[in-house]
Amino acid sequence: MAFSFLSRFRIKDDRQDEFVTLAREMEALSKQEPGTLYYKFFKLAQPGMFAVHESFVDEAADEAHMAYDHNKPLIEKIVGCMDGSYERELLFDLASELEGQAR
Repeated sequence: MAFSFLSRFRIKDDRQDEFVTLAREMEALSKQEPGTLYYKFFKLAQPGMFAVHESFVDEAADEAHMAYDHNKPLIEKIVGCMDGSYERELLFDLASELEGQAR
């Protein structure tokens, strides 16, 4: 089962253009990372709110994603654009969940 989650966060009004540039760079780099299944940022309906949907083959691939030398400075800059912290919601595959309940 994949290790997937959605993180929601607010970006400072004066840093949104910078954030979008950084987010696009992270999306492009993630395509080269072994173990990354899906990585995409979204703008939410609420003003200043954004989200990122991330999916990896396992939790170790997520940890590797954060540790890559090419991502460390980007992550630091993205966090600098945030107004506050972020909320991470784990996502569970329905097929796997339903199979587990049937046992």
